[in-house]
Amino acid sequence: MISDYLLLAVKNLKKRKLRVFLTLIGILISIATIFVLISASLGLEQAVQEQFRLLGTDKFFVMPQGQLAGPGTSGAVSLTDKDVKVIKKVSGVKRTTFFVAAPAKVEFSNQIRYTNAIGVDLETADLYFESGTLKVDEGRLLKKGDIDNIMIGSQYKYNSLFKKPVIAGDSLLLNDNHQLKVRGILSPIGNSQDDRQIYISIDKFREIFNIPDRIDQIVAQVQEGENVKEVASRTEKKLRQSRDVTEKTQDFTILTPEELLNSFGTILNIITGFLLGIAAISLLVGGIGIANTMFTSVLERTREIGIMKAIGAKNSDILLIFLIEAGMLGLIGGVAGVLAGTAISKSLEYIAIHQLGTTLLRSVIPSYLVIGSLAFAFIIGSVSGIWPAWKATQIRPV
Repeated sequence: MISDYLLLAVKNLKKRKLRVFLTLIGILISIATIFVLISASLGLEQAVQEQFRLLGTDKFFVMPQGQLAGPGTSGAVSLTDKDVKVIKKVSGVKRTTFFVAAPAKVEFSNQIRYTNAIGVDLETADLYFESGTLKVDEGRLLKKGDIDNIMIGSQYKYNSLFKKPVIAGDSLLLNDNHQLKVRGILSPIGNSQDDRQIYISIDKFREIFNIPDRIDQIVAQVQEGENVKEVASRTEKKLRQSRDVTEKTQDFTILTPEELLNSFGTILNIITGFLLGIAAISLLVGGIGIANTMFTSVLERTREIGIMKAIGAKNSDILLIFLIEAGMLGLIGGVAGVLAGTAISKSLEYIAIHQLGTTLLRSVIPSYLVIGSLAFAFIIGSVSGIWPAWKATQIRPV
């Protein structure tokens, strides 16, 4: 019986090819949009979790409040070398490092680019490189004594930041009058901004940018066996005393990897929810399209329905026939939407990696996303067909 209904549904859909096609376009766009958004969200979440896994769980970060747009930007307060010394003395802290950032003018092969320069304490640079998961692609990492040397991101070599690729051993002109030799080129981090940064010793940095004592971020590693949250809490209390602030007037922030991950997850959920809300509107339009198609079909097939009832078809049979048709419309649109969504997701991932130089925008397509999208499309189609199907059952055989 069900197979007969399926054949009848297919036959009826074939009769109205143009209307069915237009309806399927609406469902395809809706499902593809939702599919791409969820796939990209899962990929971004996975990429961030991977970065935090590489970062480790034995570090916390101290930053001043009031920075307008992250490290290197002006703010109402700043950290200093005094804060580093206070943190070093906190019980449970194994070692510390810090960095300072500033906008820089970079010249190479008669071309000029603007980026961020990062001043790193070479005495403790290994901890900074570890916390930033920095790895060398060519040359080597900076080490103690590299006063007139720099380390650069991968875009200088691979992403045509200049017409001529920069290699280890080349020299870059920084802020018009400081010629610095490239000691190492980093492997891609996955963020275009990070992959075009320049790293320099803190002493040379302070000389070039005339920033004598400002610090933008301090990284602290706890001793083995210590609880990161507890050590961070002790550090917070010590810094309050040192900076003469209270809990209400505190002018710095301490973040642990867990807090950073939770904060990012909250932001990601808000953005994803907003985008899915927009996609839901598209899906509603697609559902209305199915309802319209099915209702028009009922009007066109009044005679056919009357004949079916006259020869013994029950209301439940009529209802089931129309629900199957509506469900098939949703399912076919869902299949097309999943295929289109997969193609779009993979295309965006390819563009992000090869054109934008970031691995944060990746597509993750688990089986439950595919199955869920198809089931959702079928349900939307069936629900949209309930009212037209019910109207069909109310037609009198006469």
